[in-house]
Amino acid sequence: MQASAEAIRQVVQEVLAQLGKAPKAATAPQDGDWGVFQSVDQAVAAANDGFKKLSQSPLESRAKAIECVRQICDQQAEELGTLEFEETKIGRLDHKIEKLKIIKLVPGTEFMRTDAVSGDHGLTITEYAPFGVIGAITPVTHSLPTLAGNVVNMVAGGNTMIVNPHPSGARIACEGVRRFNRAIYKATGLENLITIIEKPTLDTAAAIFGHRGVKLLCVTGGPAVARAAMESRKKAIVAGPGNPPVVIDETACLENTASSIVKGAAYDNNLLCIGEKEVFAVEEIFDQLMDTMPRHGAYRLNDREIGALTKLAFTPPTNTGDHYHLNRDLVVLDAAKLAELIGVRVPGGTQLLYGETDTSNPSVPEEQMMPFVPFVRCKNFAHGVELALEYEHGFRHTSLIHSRNVRHMTRMGRDMDTTLFIKNGPCMAGLGLGGQGYLSFSSATPTGEGVTNPMTFTRQRRCVLVDARRVF
Repeated sequence: MQASAEAIRQVVQEVLAQLGKAPKAATAPQDGDWGVFQSVDQAVAAANDGFKKLSQSPLESRAKAIECVRQICDQQAEELGTLEFEETKIGRLDHKIEKLKIIKLVPGTEFMRTDAVSGDHGLTITEYAPFGVIGAITPVTHSLPTLAGNVVNMVAGGNTMIVNPHPSGARIACEGVRRFNRAIYKATGLENLITIIEKPTLDTAAAIFGHRGVKLLCVTGGPAVARAAMESRKKAIVAGPGNPPVVIDETACLENTASSIVKGAAYDNNLLCIGEKEVFAVEEIFDQLMDTMPRHGAYRLNDREIGALTKLAFTPPTNTGDHYHLNRDLVVLDAAKLAELIGVRVPGGTQLLYGETDTSNPSVPEEQMMPFVPFVRCKNFAHGVELALEYEHGFRHTSLIHSRNVRHMTRMGRDMDTTLFIKNGPCMAGLGLGGQGYLSFSSATPTGEGVTNPMTFTRQRRCVLVDARRVF
């Protein structure tokens, strides 16, 4: 059953309410400012005009446009990263800067290809053609990096885009779009390859979802916005929620394990959806692992301190069937500041808080998005995988294992069936940062596209030449 516009609006309202109050409705429409618009209709119209001109341009123009985005992100990373940090007030400044610098690793036109088959009955070519205007919803956690990464992928596929950014990261997203469009116009003469809503609201999000001029949706967000996208009348590529578990067996290299957990879970104060969120370690090595963590920048909380942090971080459910709710004021804090709230002073250089809990602690089932990781003691490897399955919630987003036992790796990989499965490394290795593969800021789990690339944002087009035989 297709969702109504009102249903979509209601779900979008739900997700934005969870993330913070949206600004009031936009003022009267006005002309765009290098891709920044007040009106969805104007933004879509401009993006469609941009698409027509892009479609008439050589592939080289796409490559030049992408290079403009990559260069701005690299050369202006410190300035733009600081602006994002000051606006959103979450994460770590050094990692905000780094996430912009690595945009150069996101694949562009070099990923595009044409497939061909020839035989007695002629020649068939399969091209990968653009959709047109893509409607994108971007998160506050990585406002400009997600937008920039999407631009590289989508423009490489020949598309243009309209962006409805999270309200708490809208200023930096708009500033990025202005700079990208100016540079692209100077390099190619093309305009409005990227358009964005300056004052995103519930209504503008719903309008993009339902607009006839938008041919494809790309959404990064939680369960509600993911559901809204998938219930729309458009093809949707959805990067949904995650709660990545880590399983550690008795064969693991504990120094590498500890280093990897800190590196991944502490990155941008654990805002990454792929980040290590809860650890299930077997009894045999549990205590040794706990003693290893401080050597890599982690600080262990005792039971009393964990209880105090839990009380601050989560609001208990009030209704039957409800769940614990995260105190989002704590999302902005690093490990040292988080510890200060419960009267703990940690050593300099501490990046991550951790401690032993059982599965009843809400930090296990809930995606906490702060630099604290619960460690749960397991009877054996099978028990660890069982718990990982339960508390990943079937999102099939990301899971991790530390082991030297190939059979254990194989079993967990099959049982978890996650889009990303990382073995013996930090979470970002799954995106080509320390592991093999390409980088993307969108991993489409609910809709199955996986780690997105330019081909993700194309459609197959078959061209058949009949009975023109090949030369043998």
